[in-house]
Amino acid sequence: MNIHHQILVIGGGTAGIMVTAQLLKKNKGLNVGIIEPANVHYYQPAWTLVGAGTYDYDKTARPMGDIIPKGATWIKDYVAAFNPENNTVSTKSSGDITYDYLVVSPGLAYDFSLVPGLGDAMDKGVVCSNYTDPKHTWDVVKNFKGGTALFTQPTTPIKCGGAPQKIMYLAENYFRKSGVKSKTDIVFATGGGVIFGVKPIAKTLMEVVDRKDINLRFHHKLVSIDAEKQIAWYELAKDITAGGCVIMSGENDKMLDEKFQYNYKDVKVTKKGNRYGIHYDMLHTAPPSVAPKFIQDSPLINEAKWLDVDHHTLQHNKYSNIFGLGDVAALPTAKTGAAIRKQVPVVVDNISLLIDQNKLGTKSYNGYSSCPLVTDYGKMVLAEFDYTSNFTPDPKLKRMFISDSSKESWILWMFKKYMLPYLYWNKMMKGEDV
Repeated sequence: MNIHHQILVIGGGTAGIMVTAQLLKKNKGLNVGIIEPANVHYYQPAWTLVGAGTYDYDKTARPMGDIIPKGATWIKDYVAAFNPENNTVSTKSSGDITYDYLVVSPGLAYDFSLVPGLGDAMDKGVVCSNYTDPKHTWDVVKNFKGGTALFTQPTTPIKCGGAPQKIMYLAENYFRKSGVKSKTDIVFATGGGVIFGVKPIAKTLMEVVDRKDINLRFHHKLVSIDAEKQIAWYELAKDITAGGCVIMSGENDKMLDEKFQYNYKDVKVTKKGNRYGIHYDMLHTAPPSVAPKFIQDSPLINEAKWLDVDHHTLQHNKYSNIFGLGDVAALPTAKTGAAIRKQVPVVVDNISLLIDQNKLGTKSYNGYSSCPLVTDYGKMVLAEFDYTSNFTPDPKLKRMFISDSSKESWILWMFKKYMLPYLYWNKMMKGEDV
């Protein structure tokens, strides 16, 4: 039996649901199928708040059947293979499905083999991640009694690049309230060379780092985790100047290299060959992320094994009836729901015009993405930027009495905690352009 859909969408996450809902709203009577094996759809942006004990995890979940747009066919299955030459997708149990147009938006997958030891340690004991189990993160933060609180991230692309530091700012706030801050060193170790790639945001975040007395360690590539000894092992992505004094302050603090460290804390570090092991009493990280295996094994990827699409039209660079968006797409911007919100109308416009007039639309995605950076309970900064890393505030925020979203604000916190989840479930998932 050959199943055919005019438009086939892969993935029932933010991107897949929004594309489907907007396509059906714009083109009545379209035949759209969605391949998605999961029973539950999560609003993941709230997981930062769950990890800090200020949002109910259960409220982030809805049954997938309630989210699939009415008028679309839900194919509850896994993709097994792509045959783009014949406009066919093979599934694990539903056979082959053919299409006129294909939208690829399955999100990303976690590959723990990239950081040996992390997979076994994850979500157990003092190792946690808001990406995988935010309820466990909250347990770790609540039960922390002092010592070294290490916040880190892998060097792979990850969902919402700001998330590994958001939980750190909230945890610091909680440590102050619970009285363990005085016996705690907070360390943020990152593969990058700056706290954030957008200058006005970085300026604000450095003020937050100063206020919270956080030690930043740059150019730290996470290579393995020793859960038993509670050591996170790093290689330094740049040569150390000052004869190794970057990591060990020794007697002469002046020799510390600011490119590597900011606000030095004398936490325990073990050196082994060219590796530096930071000893931790709690560890929060993001899992190393890759495109899902069925995407990596397909003819649809670029050299880095992400979905190969045009940065502005989101059309596949080889197959003109395939589009891709969301976290799986090889786009040089942050992988966020805010990025998807701006990508969806471009894909919808292009497919609608291809169906009607056999031509692409004129809408162009400029790389817009945004990271809501929560800096305290009740404070937030909104980092909005494009492909050029310019700060690009959305004019809609001005209507909410937010004059400068690069500064910490209580209104932005309320926006994140109450307004965004409401807009997500009631507008974005229903195909309204917000």
